[in-house]
Amino acid sequence: MTDTVSSLLAEIADIGRDPARGGYTRPVHSDAEHILREWFVGHATARGLDVERDRNGIIWAWAGGVGPDAVVTGSHLDSVPGGGAYDGPLGIASALVAFDQLVARGVGGRPRAIAVFPEEEGSRFGVACLGSRLLTGALDPDRARSLVDSEGTTLAEVASRNGLDPRHLGPDPETLGRIGTFLELHVEQGRGLVDLGEPVAVGSSILGHGRWRFSISGEGNHAGTTLMGDRRDPMVAAAQTIVLVKTVARSIPDARATVGRLVPVPGGTNVIASRVDLWLDLRHPEDALTRYLVDEIASRAAAVAAEEGCTVEVTEESYSPTVDFDARLQDQLCAVLPQAPRLSTGAGHDAGVLKQHVPTGMLFVRNPTGVSHAPSEQVEDADAEAGALALAACLEMLATA
Repeated sequence: MTDTVSSLLAEIADIGRDPARGGYTRPVHSDAEHILREWFVGHATARGLDVERDRNGIIWAWAGGVGPDAVVTGSHLDSVPGGGAYDGPLGIASALVAFDQLVARGVGGRPRAIAVFPEEEGSRFGVACLGSRLLTGALDPDRARSLVDSEGTTLAEVASRNGLDPRHLGPDPETLGRIGTFLELHVEQGRGLVDLGEPVAVGSSILGHGRWRFSISGEGNHAGTTLMGDRRDPMVAAAQTIVLVKTVARSIPDARATVGRLVPVPGGTNVIASRVDLWLDLRHPEDALTRYLVDEIASRAAAVAAEEGCTVEVTEESYSPTVDFDARLQDQLCAVLPQAPRLSTGAGHDAGVLKQHVPTGMLFVRNPTGVSHAPSEQVEDADAEAGALALAACLEMLATA
């Protein structure tokens, strides 16, 4: 094979483009994501890899047999709404090129595989790293089956439509047991490497983070006939809640809080909403402070809602504690890549979920803009190829150690 990371990404550059938001919108089990999955399977099959899809919709492409104690790399193909071109697909394209490098070098050793995890972003069903959470048992299967998307369709229904038996969603110890080591390559999501002058970094940790839905309920009514003093308007309470999110988060060093989605019901221009749902994304290195911040925001939100004659219900949709990647594996990766700095990240990844069960590590490829989850996310072609070479070197070390 003579593919490069850049040439592989060029093949999918038109898939899932979002003309309204810019960038790419590739939610799980959308037409765009299915095309990308078929693209990956085609390339894996052409390389002679044994491809299978497990009960949770994770695609595995195996070389040298199927586990146990396999060296696994991979990432995801789904995206946030209007996301960048590299978040997810860079890791998959780099894995294909890295496997080509290993074949060219005649590397044997332990079995190895590329894994494609579904719904890493949580943009359709609200739970990030859904595939790896199901695989490891971090997410209750009954809760997973009842998750609904914006159209009111459950995950169970979507799974069934796409050839998965929803009854079998959930922990898969046999598949999980095949993984000896997991190494994920990902675009850098922040500004670090451009200032350090290096194309690749070794991941050290992931900030604790979670998502909470705030449902603020009031009284729906007519915008023209309801006097201001007679209103129980949840939109006003929601607006005040968004402002206090910033205020509370700024009171704690290193906290990061975002309200990136707000949905009024019923959503008419001339209608006072009956309910407003908003989603809080909250992150901090110390898990206790993350919990404290959520409680503080919820308490203050209840107070401002009460002033408007409204109520608030808070639902935790997902939470991942701070993850420190395997120290021994970090040292091994740094020995292979002596120029690579160690960097932490505030973004969640499947490697963080798998860390509770197998040794995991991450490589980050330089993003000169420092922007991610947006169209201006960027990776230079030379850095993409350097990332694939770094991944190949690390996989060779792990496979032959």
